Amino acid sequence: MTSMDVVILGRVGYDLYSEEPHVPLPQVRRFSRYLGGSSGNMAVGLSRLGAKVGMISCLGEDALSRFLIDFLNAERVETEHIKVAPGYVPSLCLTEVSPPDRFPQVFYRHDAVDTMLDADDDDLDFACSGRMFITNGTSLCASPSRESAYRALERARLAGCTVVLDVDYRSMSWKKPEEAGLAVRLALPFVDILIGNQLELMLAAGADNLDIAVAKLQKAGVPMLVSKLGELGTRVLTRGETVYLPPYVVDVATTIGAGDGFASGFLYGRLRGLPITECLHYGNAAAAIVVSRLSCSEAMPVIAEVEEIILQQRDTRVPA
Repeated sequence: MTSMDVVILGRVGYDLYSEEPHVPLPQVRRFSRYLGGSSGNMAVGLSRLGAKVGMISCLGEDALSRFLIDFLNAERVETEHIKVAPGYVPSLCLTEVSPPDRFPQVFYRHDAVDTMLDADDDDLDFACSGRMFITNGTSLCASPSRESAYRALERARLAGCTVVLDVDYRSMSWKKPEEAGLAVRLALPFVDILIGNQLELMLAAGADNLDIAVAKLQKAGVPMLVSKLGELGTRVLTRGETVYLPPYVVDVATTIGAGDGFASGFLYGRLRGLPITECLHYGNAAAAIVVSRLSCSEAMPVIAEVEEIILQQRDTRVPA
């Protein structure tokens, strides 16, 4: 089996972005298409930074699924473990582009093909073949992908992989938020790094206060919490330290994909064994580049771009 740096299990979707800035979504006539889905975006992001990435997912037999597979292959992402579910199609997301702060989206996720992932033993072996295994909360929203994700989390943890869970809460995938929170909490015993914005961390902890949420998640045994604070920056909390970094300053084209860009950069730093502060620089730099461009996957930077913007903005760091 070919060894990976990272194996990612989760959603690969189809995105349509408006080509008409500041036009309300119901009135948009022209769109550009891209690969989307948090897991797919991270696979592209980590691969462009130089990691060897494998993907476990499920797509259909349709033309949109073929586009998504071809795009991942072109980005040097291993796709052998992307299964096919005949009769199902990828989720679809339409996005209005009204910078700097209005990007409403409409999701179509009824019986989305990613929820049909039924991982076999070969897929589970592949899940723990890398140094790091990543999945997200959307993978837990329905069966059989839910059971596949839990089994992969368990197998990766037993194999000694660094296990990462991005909460990735999407309301349209759940009947109610409490169900999403419970699904994430059931995964926590297997998780080394939990990533989420403030609301997602509170959802994961079943708390209505961020400080209480952090305390509960740490008590649950999660070694590292990565908190995305939006325009306020990013923070990492472990039992021994708290590290904060303000955001990099760039002109915003769209904020969609910023979190996936950040996660790609931050986790790439972890793969390199860098200190937490340096990982945050890589994450913030990648996020800054993504928000300065249109789309998620095609906006992901290469390593030279990330290191260049780090050098430009390094003096923005302030103490925690």
